Amino acid sequence: MSATRPTALVAEDEPLLRSGLIRMLATAWPQLEIVAEARHGREAVDLFEQQCPDVCFLDVHMPGMSGVEAARLIGRRAHLVFVTAYQQYAVQAFEHGALDYLVKPVQATRLAETVARLQDRLRSAQPFAHSEALLEALAARLEKPARRPGLRWLRASVGQTVRLIGVDEIDYLRAEDKYTTIAWREPHGAVAEAIVRTPLKELTAQLDPEQFAQVHRSVVVNLRAISHVVRGEHDTATIHLRERAETLPVSRSYLHLFRQM
Repeated sequence: MSATRPTALVAEDEPLLRSGLIRMLATAWPQLEIVAEARHGREAVDLFEQQCPDVCFLDVHMPGMSGVEAARLIGRRAHLVFVTAYQQYAVQAFEHGALDYLVKPVQATRLAETVARLQDRLRSAQPFAHSEALLEALAARLEKPARRPGLRWLRASVGQTVRLIGVDEIDYLRAEDKYTTIAWREPHGAVAEAIVRTPLKELTAQLDPEQFAQVHRSVVVNLRAISHVVRGEHDTATIHLRERAETLPVSRSYLHLFRQM
């Protein structure tokens, strides 16, 4: 532990989620100094070697090197806290308590529990409890959702043409009665829309939950397409997109997704 303030690294590939977690940590643990922010596992390891923080908050699923792979390289040199969207696997993997975890969307009460546990360990200078065997078990637990075949392409009729739309190019999906409107970006940057006959609920079940979030009963958004979120009155919010002038509503039922923002 540092001689003055405890230090931490936060690794999360989504800028909104990364900055949101950092803001939550500032409230839950004002003494904690964030000395590094990483966008993927490889960067997390490199920054760890430079800064040697006391704690590492690692998103499990990141492009390239995952959070689990980064944890193997960091080893026992830091306290590890994994952040994951797959609660059913995380709870089983961490039930022995040797490692800690946070489930997205991160809740303030759960984060407070994690902070208290970390503070106890740092105060008592407890040795790092995690082991290679436990990290191997975690990797095995997370292998299934990490490789789960998901929706990668959508076929949609645009006039007399059938278009094959890459899921990564989609900005949002909006329910229209029994149909769904798909809004996406063309490779040259132009925006486009089309209607498919598949209901939104059925499409949502096939999308990656770490990339797409339901923000309204009729709207699902690609988190990577969000520019910023503006809080409104009566527990609502408005999503502003990077490449579109239009905005999307966030209803009260889904506002918790952005509370850390």
